[in-house]
Amino acid sequence: MDPLTSPPVSPAKPSAWALLPLWIFLIAYLAVSILAGDFYKMPITVAFVLASVVAVLMAKTGSLTDKIEAFCKGAADGNIMLMVLIFILAGAFAQTTQDMGAVDSTVNLTLHLLPQNLLVPGIFAAACFVSLSVGTSVGTIVALTPVAAGIAAKTGITPALIMAAVVSGAMFGDNLSFISDTTIVATRTQGCRMKDKFRTNFRIVLPFALLTIALYFLTGKNAVGGYTQESVNWLLVLPYIGVLAAAMMGIHVMAVLVGGTLLAGLIGLLCGAFGVWEWTGAMGSGITGMGELIVVTILAGGMLEMIRINGGFAWIIQKMTAHTKTVRGAELSIAGLVGFANLCTANNTIALIMAGPIAKEIAVRFKIPANRSASLLDITSCFVQGIIPYGAQLLMAAGLAGISPVAIMQYLYYPYLLGVGVLTAACLGWPRKGPRAGEKKKPA
Repeated sequence: MDPLTSPPVSPAKPSAWALLPLWIFLIAYLAVSILAGDFYKMPITVAFVLASVVAVLMAKTGSLTDKIEAFCKGAADGNIMLMVLIFILAGAFAQTTQDMGAVDSTVNLTLHLLPQNLLVPGIFAAACFVSLSVGTSVGTIVALTPVAAGIAAKTGITPALIMAAVVSGAMFGDNLSFISDTTIVATRTQGCRMKDKFRTNFRIVLPFALLTIALYFLTGKNAVGGYTQESVNWLLVLPYIGVLAAAMMGIHVMAVLVGGTLLAGLIGLLCGAFGVWEWTGAMGSGITGMGELIVVTILAGGMLEMIRINGGFAWIIQKMTAHTKTVRGAELSIAGLVGFANLCTANNTIALIMAGPIAKEIAVRFKIPANRSASLLDITSCFVQGIIPYGAQLLMAAGLAGISPVAIMQYLYYPYLLGVGVLTAACLGWPRKGPRAGEKKKPA
């Protein structure tokens, strides 16, 4: 039979055995790295290749050609391909803005606006703004940690405290930014618009962000010091402002990123930051830098499709919802699912890619709006990622500041409060604007 016309492989009955590829991935990636004493010893791409091979070989129905074709269909799913295209454009935008000096100018702007008598809460607010603008928590930590460490040295602030403020603010933007990997994956897997997810997400986390500012004020209220003010080139900040404004207007994210890259490139040319060929080189470098994430996304899409076909998704949903009768329980299940995946992978983007399709099926079954399930997924993943001492964020902050990741953990107020926010949102059904999907309005 022609493989192009062969029938699709049908999903099997619920089966715990179908989850073997996930265990292969965890053993290859997590266990091996722990035994080697280096959490990033095993390339995540290699771990996914091994798991994907097992997933294809395990399929019980159809020929090998049918199984491979089913894997390829999962890898080439419309949502997967759209995420890949968005990652490509996001890479081009991020590297272009970095090379034309937008990141440095954004940091200088935040420090320019930062009140020197409110250093610790001010650093948290600065990190929030930078991460919301650049869409990457690690990039924010790399940009702000040297500044924060210098402030700590001049003022006597506990280094762990000010580093925690940087990490906390970085996770704020990682959770909310329109160009963050986690936002892209959460919205695409749940099938909702970014601005809808942002509004729901923002209403959940805003009270806890304000509470974090109060906590950092109380903790660091006796710290007073200074730092060298650098001039701000307001023109270089325009690409970030434009991207945020366009995204809030509901313009498609691909159009937003293309427009942002063009604006950043033109400003860079105008300011003499680079020439035309340097600009194209920056875009190429940014796209190449997203290579691992793109490969992992494609492999994960194929592997998860095989697990679904083999009955793994059905088994997880059956077990997680066996005693779940309410929307509250379903939302807690979604949070628990992505939280466990994040603990195992130490990468919130990968955790969302793995948990997103299962969460979507749970959300549909219990009529949870897509923007709400996307928010719960993203908030939970950022909560876990922000507190694990073996995650890239804490390792980077600790390494640059020359302190232990564990020392930082005691001051991570915002990530801990994100966990409280997830539980509050799920248990109280908050925030809730109108009826849930499929639910009739109650009479007035």
